[in-house]
Amino acid sequence: MFTIGDFARYGRVSARMLRHYDAIGLLRPSRTDPHSGYRYYAAAQLNRIIALKDLGFTLQQVWEILEDRVNSDELRGMLTLRRAELEAAMAAAAATLVQVEARLRSIESEGRMPTEDVVVKNVPTVRVAELSAVAATYEPQDIGPVIGPLYEELFRRLGAAGVAPTGPGVARYEDAPEGNGAVVVHAGVVVAADPAPGHDFEILDLPPIERAATIVHRGSMDTIMPTAQILARWMDTGGHRSAGYAREVNLECPADKDKWVTELQEPLA
Repeated sequence: MFTIGDFARYGRVSARMLRHYDAIGLLRPSRTDPHSGYRYYAAAQLNRIIALKDLGFTLQQVWEILEDRVNSDELRGMLTLRRAELEAAMAAAAATLVQVEARLRSIESEGRMPTEDVVVKNVPTVRVAELSAVAATYEPQDIGPVIGPLYEELFRRLGAAGVAPTGPGVARYEDAPEGNGAVVVHAGVVVAADPAPGHDFEILDLPPIERAATIVHRGSMDTIMPTAQILARWMDTGGHRSAGYAREVNLECPADKDKWVTELQEPLA
């Protein structure tokens, strides 16, 4: 048996927090001394509370579990949901780490970014089939979760319609009507088909770009920033102005994203 002070020391939890647990009925004393009024607690009580808290459950959820208000199926569902939340958090952290590493490489090469790989050329009209959705920002961490599912759904619909791609994927962007930095993401692929009313995707001709500053990025789109910054440096040095968002033409898209080859096409004013 432990006092609140002992509990706090051995469980590495503040006595103030334990008193709060006691006050809300989460931590009940196993025994109360009838003379001194001291409350004593069993180690198993604290261990269960700490274990459930470490799993990310709220105090209300911990109380419901300890009070047997949650059956085994409900507890399994709560743990499954918590696992999904943790997996999502890990994926987001991994994506952020990729961005940090890309930024570090960019900083390390600051002042000596190569610009000889930038080519100005005319981009002709191209016909694409595409699906669209809105991303919160133009940042890679917001674009990725939107454009990936868009392409998966687009290819599924193309297959169902019997429309075969005849060229690379072409992703393009524009400011969303709602503003606040949101962008409309258009995930497209080159096709030779004509528009038809029965299609559950759009077929349209993208207008030509008279002068586009282009550069080829090799690797995952999660690491696009250093390449985009080389292009930005070239534009700034040459006194060029952008006329809109760059198109992304997926020249090679093998299963290994680190081997992707993508051309950025920045329209020049």
